[in-house]
Amino acid sequence: MTEKLIKGTGVALVTPFRKDGSIDFRAFEKLIEHVITGGVDFVVLLGTTAETPVLSQEEKDALVSHALEIINKRVKVVVGYGGNNTQALVNSIKDADFSGIDAILSVTPYYNKPTQKGLYAHFKAVANASKVPVILYNVPGRTGSNLSAETTLKLANDFENIIAIKEASANLDQIMQIIKNKPKEFVVLSGDDAITMPLISLGMEGVISVSANALPKQMSLLVKHSIAGDYKKAFDIHYNILDFTNLLFAEGNPAGIKAALSIKDLVENNLRLPLVPVSKTTFSALQKIWEEIK
Repeated sequence: MTEKLIKGTGVALVTPFRKDGSIDFRAFEKLIEHVITGGVDFVVLLGTTAETPVLSQEEKDALVSHALEIINKRVKVVVGYGGNNTQALVNSIKDADFSGIDAILSVTPYYNKPTQKGLYAHFKAVANASKVPVILYNVPGRTGSNLSAETTLKLANDFENIIAIKEASANLDQIMQIIKNKPKEFVVLSGDDAITMPLISLGMEGVISVSANALPKQMSLLVKHSIAGDYKKAFDIHYNILDFTNLLFAEGNPAGIKAALSIKDLVENNLRLPLVPVSKTTFSALQKIWEEIK
């Protein structure tokens, strides 16, 4: 059996900003070292948590280049490539330099609300254009478009380089249908931190996590214990960090995780509009609950 390229604990890295709105590359380095030391298996650059929609192409290229240099092949690297203009996305993938990049994460097209036939055609074009493996990303709460189990399975069977899905629909029936009927080597990853442990008990093989920015050790151990079937240890971690994890999303992502990271003195609590920092009430609650995590 071949080793699966992407599995275990991935972290969707934030993009640190200074007060003037510029990228804080020193904080970015510090964050990368923090998550690698914490035991994550791979990092995701330019995902939703990275505030990618408000980054210029030059900034995106600089972040990826800088991250690859700092990571230096210590963990796998996944880069977000998504959009709702299929041809423009295909062109960007064809023109990209994927040196040092292990896979791309491609979100379902947002706003357009394509049919399942349209979603299949979109990802067919992405798979045919990509020189590296593709991870599908289904997050209907953000995109307004759900990639059904049937379409996911058809894509997984029809394209060898579509190797995984980050499933964030929270639809248990849909998730179980994918896990039950998927090709053996196809990996299903959780896109919901708070229910990762129970989802792994159903057959998922990891997570792409937001909270792992702040809690890489806890999330990595939670995933390892869950995959190993050691649910006593997994339960302990799950319930220890559950309230913290839920609070991270109380006022949206990545506002919550940036507040938490600022408390931990890893990045400044700065976002780019239209996102704004969490309220003083939520910030104080995060400070309080942080002290309770073991």
